[in-house]
Amino acid sequence: MSKRKNKYFRTLLLTISLLIIHSTFSIATVRYVSKTGSSTPPYTSWATAADSIQKCIDICVFGDTIYVANGVYKEEVTMIAGLSLMGAGSDSCIIDTRSFSNPQSVGVNRDCLLRNFKIIVQPSAATLGFGIVIGETNSIIEFNEVLNARSAGLWSYWSNAIFRHNKILNCDDGIDIEGDQPTFDSNYIYTNVYGGTGVAMRIGSNPILRGNVIILDASSGATKGINGGFNWSAQIFNNSIYTVNGWWGMYTISDEQMYNNVVVGNFDYGIWLAHSTTINNVIAGGEKGIRREGSNPPIPVIQYNDVWNNETNYYNHTPDSTNISLDPMFVDEDSLDFHLQMFSPLIDAGDPNILDIDGSRSDIGLYGGPYGEIYTYRDLAPKPPKNITAEYDSGLVKLTWDRNTEADFFRYRVYRDTVENFMYDSTKLVAVTADTFYYDVLPEKYIATSYYYKLTAIDSTGHQSAASEEVNVIITGAPEGPPVIVEEYKLLNNYPNPFNSSTIIPYRLKEPGYVKLYVYDIKGEVVKVLVNEHQSAGYYEVVFSPTSEERMENLERAGGQVTMMTLPQESTFTS
Repeated sequence: MSKRKNKYFRTLLLTISLLIIHSTFSIATVRYVSKTGSSTPPYTSWATAADSIQKCIDICVFGDTIYVANGVYKEEVTMIAGLSLMGAGSDSCIIDTRSFSNPQSVGVNRDCLLRNFKIIVQPSAATLGFGIVIGETNSIIEFNEVLNARSAGLWSYWSNAIFRHNKILNCDDGIDIEGDQPTFDSNYIYTNVYGGTGVAMRIGSNPILRGNVIILDASSGATKGINGGFNWSAQIFNNSIYTVNGWWGMYTISDEQMYNNVVVGNFDYGIWLAHSTTINNVIAGGEKGIRREGSNPPIPVIQYNDVWNNETNYYNHTPDSTNISLDPMFVDEDSLDFHLQMFSPLIDAGDPNILDIDGSRSDIGLYGGPYGEIYTYRDLAPKPPKNITAEYDSGLVKLTWDRNTEADFFRYRVYRDTVENFMYDSTKLVAVTADTFYYDVLPEKYIATSYYYKLTAIDSTGHQSAASEEVNVIITGAPEGPPVIVEEYKLLNNYPNPFNSSTIIPYRLKEPGYVKLYVYDIKGEVVKVLVNEHQSAGYYEVVFSPTSEERMENLERAGGQVTMMTLPQESTFTS
């Protein structure tokens, strides 16, 4: 950990030194560029602004600052040392080099600041092109957008520059790194180019990659998230890689350190490594989760990862007991929201020697560890049940579906109607079950018609999911034999169970009636009357919140015996 801290301290010192440089020279000349400007120096006001970025740069000296107004500037730009070049915004201040054959759109010299530009590069596959090129320099490159570079959006060679909050879109390589230790922090990289790479690390490079978002979306695949060559020791922390269609998420063959990254989607390999340290990562949804290259020492450190729902979770490697394979319970991975829900099994499940920002044991995943984020875990409803099937045979409809994987999952609710696209409510509820199948006895047993079904999932705190897809069966004749008789009144299992301060007791009424629902202790004494009223047919839930005086420690689990009174329109449930 001390090695990483020292390297981040270097980055901090670099940022401070550059700010000192720019503040020191702020008393030097401030110049301006505008599409309505002129060719007459010295360009020291908006009224006397230059009509060209490069014309203005050519008369600057170390420490000068140039402000560039909105507009499209069709020119190549080469900065001088110590220059601050400030665009009006990456949405509207554009450097367009599509008409040029020179592969470099913006060249950055040492100790520069480049901010708030959109840089559009020649998109032709026959033309090489770089968006921003930084060589042998300590500079800050931030809040820029680079489009369509056929070589790389950002090329850093033997540089300790800082790149942060940039967008690199539709480039062959989003970021190309060769040598030294640049820092790439909170950049967004999208590649839809065959064979494209989010971040390419060349021989001898030793970058810090932290908090970046990489999207791989080439229709023909073969895209790569982070591709490592013979690096020294790259540090790869808290990055998210989402592969709509990709080859691998991260590939490293040296001694990289990979902590708290997320690789999710349609990939061939989530992480492909030789000797790297791989801790607190999530790899989910692809073909192979973690693949080890070869078997020669040194042995890689692969611990406290969640490798989940891949066709093969591990390839050429046997995981130790610190690794898990559980639903991470992301808030919404389709929207790239990889925050953890309240009951995620990844909370406080990471390497115990690594702490989150709040000082607790590290979470596994994108926001854990010392470079993660403090946030409130949300208690969300489960995902809707999936892959529902319905088959009719001998008076019964068999429903099957996939099991929900959330750690706080409790039960399914099954709804039925004879109307397509029906609105599900308590009057349509036919079952509550923990199984992934249900045999339904049809109420109108000798009428040929269609029956439609939907399912929802509920969790241990009572949240209900949205409905599943709707399925139906068509009944064309009467069943061969009498159907199985179902209970008309049913008291269902309470949830959560066991409970602390309260629990929910569900029950179903076949017909309207007067309902009494009592809770008894193990001595047979009434603890509480929960329901004592006339109710319509349908599904109900009642909350039981006993006080300490009500001998909570002696209560049995609700969901036991059901007793129906013979008096007309009166039902008593006892538990």
